[in-house]
Amino acid sequence: MPGEILVDLREAEGGGRIATVTIAHEAKLNTLNPGLMRDIAATFARLSADAALRAVVLTGAGPKSFVGGADITTMAALADGAAARDFITLVHGTCRAVRDCPAPVIARINGWTLGAGLELAAACDLRLAADHARFGMPEVRVGIPSVVEAALLPGLIGWGRTRRLLLLGETIGAAEALEWGLVERVVTAEALDAAVAEWLAHLGAAGLQALRLQKRLIRQWEDLPMREAIAAGIPAFAAAWDTDEPKRMLGAFTARRR
Repeated sequence: MPGEILVDLREAEGGGRIATVTIAHEAKLNTLNPGLMRDIAATFARLSADAALRAVVLTGAGPKSFVGGADITTMAALADGAAARDFITLVHGTCRAVRDCPAPVIARINGWTLGAGLELAAACDLRLAADHARFGMPEVRVGIPSVVEAALLPGLIGWGRTRRLLLLGETIGAAEALEWGLVERVVTAEALDAAVAEWLAHLGAAGLQALRLQKRLIRQWEDLPMREAIAAGIPAFAAAWDTDEPKRMLGAFTARRR
């Protein structure tokens, strides 16, 4: 079975909707084949069109793996550079669809997170891992470089640690991933869902439009020189007043202080 993408959509307590997207290919450690990658991109494109989307939780099925990488059998069968280009463009498109989602995306990391799986996790906004999770970029060990969204890793863990992962092909545990800044929080497997719920509660307490404006601004900060990044905050702040959200939420805060 090639696997499937499962989507659970529910109303959020603070208004809007929360989606849980599960990569269900458990028998193959949720590895990404072309069909699954197209489905992930299509799913995120559909969710991104929902103006009421507050947050997305992305995870893998079962207790063993978030995403164990891209499908090795598919890569081994690539006939030439042109086929390789098409395949890696598909990997990039999958990660970009997640990264371009206008709502915050939480990676619920429940196990092995390797290669394209780590790139997919890096494309998310927040990463929460079970303490048994393992992380690595082993591509050089099978004759290929780590590419596309692996370029996000230096911003998370620095150049030295990125070189360790990409050149040595090392695999690290959740505790080390937390120390490096590769993930933002580590809990036991039993506490993983409660920890995700806690983060969703924080997102639920925020203004829906403020969250989306903040994510868009963070993305701009990643690409702009510092002077321009600071200046980009001015139109972002002004845009918050395109809805009644600031007046309503500031008014409620003032009323509580009284």
